[in-house]
Amino acid sequence: MRKILIVGAGQSGLQLALGLQQHGYDVTVMSARTADEIEHGNIMSSQFQFDSTLRFERDLGIYFWDGKAPRTPFTRFMVGADGATPVVDWTSPLKKPGADVDQRVKMSRWLRLFTENGGNLVIHGATAADLDTWAGKYDLVIVAAGKDGLAEVFERDASRSPFTAPQRMLSVVYVNGYQPDPAAPGDHTVEFHMLPGKGEMIVMPALTVSGPCHILFFEAIPGGPLDVFGDIQSPQQHLERFVELLELHVPWAREQYTKLELTDTGASLRGGFAPVVRHPVATLPSGGLVLGMGDVIVANDPITGQGSNMAAKFASVYLDAILERGGQPFDGAFMQHTFETFWTLHGRATTEWTNIMLQPPPPHMLELLGAASQFTAIAHRYTEAFDDPNDFLEWFTDPDKAAAYLAEVVGAAAGSGH
Repeated sequence: MRKILIVGAGQSGLQLALGLQQHGYDVTVMSARTADEIEHGNIMSSQFQFDSTLRFERDLGIYFWDGKAPRTPFTRFMVGADGATPVVDWTSPLKKPGADVDQRVKMSRWLRLFTENGGNLVIHGATAADLDTWAGKYDLVIVAAGKDGLAEVFERDASRSPFTAPQRMLSVVYVNGYQPDPAAPGDHTVEFHMLPGKGEMIVMPALTVSGPCHILFFEAIPGGPLDVFGDIQSPQQHLERFVELLELHVPWAREQYTKLELTDTGASLRGGFAPVVRHPVATLPSGGLVLGMGDVIVANDPITGQGSNMAAKFASVYLDAILERGGQPFDGAFMQHTFETFWTLHGRATTEWTNIMLQPPPPHMLELLGAASQFTAIAHRYTEAFDDPNDFLEWFTDPDKAAAYLAEVVGAAAGSGH
C-alpha cells in the first residue's frame, strides 16, 4: 500500500486525502489544528463554489450540505458611481446553483470523517525541517498548508507572478440580518459591486457554524478610501466600520444593511497578500522532493471568487494523476507534469483573468459589462465563465476578441429583430 503524507487540512488537502482514502491508499494528514479548534475558531476566507467543483465533492460522497447551505442560482453585477444608483446593473442566472459553506463547517466535518475512516491524523504545525525528516518515510509528500510558512519552501515563479505587493486589502464579515434587495430575483444572489478607483464589495449567501448567513467583503485598493481597517480592535468595531463604508460607498444598497449582526465572535477577517505562483516542486536539504498544491503554489486574489474552486480543481487533478501513476515512483518529473496538467486545465486562465481584474478595467471590458444590461447572452456568458474561466480568454480579456464577440452578439440580436 502506497504511503502519502498531506500537510494541510484545507479544501485541497482534505479533498485529496478523502479521495485517496477511498482508493485504498495509506494517507496521513498533518493539521496544525484539531477539528474542534477549526470549528470554533475564526473564519478563514470566503469560499463560494460553482457547480463543477461542488460536483467533485458530490462524486466523492463528501458534500453533506444539500438542503442546508443556501443554493445560490443568481448573480448580480453592478458598477457604482458617485450617485445613489449604479451606472450598470444586471442579473443573470447560473445554469446550476453554487453554494458557500464556511470552511470551519466543512473542514471540521471532513477531518472527522477522515479519522472515522481510519486515516492517520497528526496534529502538528509543520516546519521546513519537518518536511526534510518526513520526505524519506513516504512515497509522496504533498504540501497544502496555506499561503504562509511552508509556502516559502517553494520558489516564486517570476514568469507567472506579475505582482510583488498586495493588490487589494481584504475585509470580511459574516452577518445575519442582511436584507436582500427587492429588485433581486431571490434571496440567494451573489452580488458584485464594482467601485471604480476604490475596489469592490461582494455579497454571498452562505452556511456558517450558526446556520445560513451572508458574507460581505470589501476588496480595497491599497491606500484607497476602503482601506481603513488597520486600527480595528474588535470584531464588533470591524462590523461598525464596514457599515460606515457601505453607507458612504454603496448607498444604493442602503436598505439592505440596516440590521446587520455578526454571526459569531470569530466572524471577521482582514488582511492582504501579494498574488503569487510558485514552482510546484521543492528540493529539500536531504535531496528529497515535495510537491505543492493549492494556494501554497497558486495564490490568487479573491476578487474573482476562485480560491476554493481552484483548490478543489487542484485536488481533482492530483487525485487522477496519483491513481493513474499506479506503482511507478512519484519522482520530480511526475510532480512537475502533474502541476502543469493542472495549470493548463485550470490555473493559467484563472490566474491571468484574476490578475487583469485587479487592474483598472480597460475600455473594452467596461463596454462588455455595460452591454450585458442590454444583451442577456453577454450576461449569461460572463456568469457561466466563473465556473470555467478558460472561456474568459476567448472573448473577455483580449480587446480584439471582445470587439468581435460584441459585434457578433449585436448582429445576432439585430437579425432576430430584438
